[in-house]
Amino acid sequence: MTRAAPPWLVPIAAIFILQTIAAFLSRFIPIIAPAVSEEFGWSGSSIGYLTASNSMGGLAVLVAGSALFKLIGGMRTLQLTLFAGAASMALFLHPSVGIALAACFVMGLSNGAANPAGSEVLQRFSPPGKRNLVFSIKQAGVPLGGVIAGLLIPVMVACAGWRTALFVCAALVILPTMLTWRVSARIDGPPATGRRWLAKPGRHSLQALNAPLRSLMRNRGLLKISVVGSLFAVSQSCWFTFTVIYLIDRLGYSLGEAGAVFAVMQTGGVIGRIGLGWLSDHLRSATASLSLAALVSAATTALLGASNAQWPLWTIVLLAFVAGCSAASWNGVQIAEVARRSPPDLISETAAGSSILVNLVNMLAPTAFAVFVAVTGHYDYAFAAAGACTLLVLYFLPRDKQAAP
Repeated sequence: MTRAAPPWLVPIAAIFILQTIAAFLSRFIPIIAPAVSEEFGWSGSSIGYLTASNSMGGLAVLVAGSALFKLIGGMRTLQLTLFAGAASMALFLHPSVGIALAACFVMGLSNGAANPAGSEVLQRFSPPGKRNLVFSIKQAGVPLGGVIAGLLIPVMVACAGWRTALFVCAALVILPTMLTWRVSARIDGPPATGRRWLAKPGRHSLQALNAPLRSLMRNRGLLKISVVGSLFAVSQSCWFTFTVIYLIDRLGYSLGEAGAVFAVMQTGGVIGRIGLGWLSDHLRSATASLSLAALVSAATTALLGASNAQWPLWTIVLLAFVAGCSAASWNGVQIAEVARRSPPDLISETAAGSSILVNLVNMLAPTAFAVFVAVTGHYDYAFAAAGACTLLVLYFLPRDKQAAP
């Protein structure tokens, strides 16, 4: 007699798939951008601006999309934004940075939708006592999407050109999203009723735009753990955005080699996120595990800036892997903490509010990094400053006695 699958398996699997695809869509940008920039004559710093535009798209969904989450459900919203992002990839065929910025904005919509959708679903379906681990497994989809992008895109660019890679990547977004389409109806909560969402914008609807940020003020610990996420995002966004272009421009790597290092870093993120989630549940302390991640993240980020062309390849690969295990491992534990500290009826709002802070950093940090490098030519100082920002996590981490269930 076969044993029935646990009721939480399908929701977690569906969210994991969508999270992975959303991450692939965003990691696509810094990997394919060097090839596009070379053909169209864009500057190397344009990658920072394209990534910032991607984060701005995520921010737009987090600020203005709460009504859509309530109306059609978080998973359905995430699926629709993935379809829109796949369609927008065709805009890269136009040799205009402005058009590319618009495409990156649309592609970022799914990144903004992923965390609120996933947090609400996983908080309802996570098995008792496994919340940090389950959230971390879901967040492991982010670096997994990066692994796929880092290994696949450079090969496609080398073999068939970046234009063909665009259309293949669009298909890789559309097909898995279609596979999850039918299950979202029974995973999402009941849709909003009535026609109030169609009403003309007024004072109350405008006030609702800042509801996610206001929800973070419910308690001091909730606000502090949200700030922690934004500080971690400084190093993470710089690793994700500039690793490939830094390895090509400063260390003389080929696109294939830089993409492979990027994939190793993302593989470290998969292992690190699951490992950090397990460690948090085992120690019953998110503070201890996140403190360790902050220390290692700051060190590896500074070391990347100190590297040069004389360093053996294996040292860069090892550094990228350790950075993935630290700089890209914090998300699941931090998001789980936000959900734990949130009032049950405000989980999607607090998840959105915390993600707004992270997306603001994901938008501002790469922009500031790109401007600094363009003006000074110093990657080393820029990476060191990013690492120093992440060290501030140690100051902001909540240190209350409440243990994670």
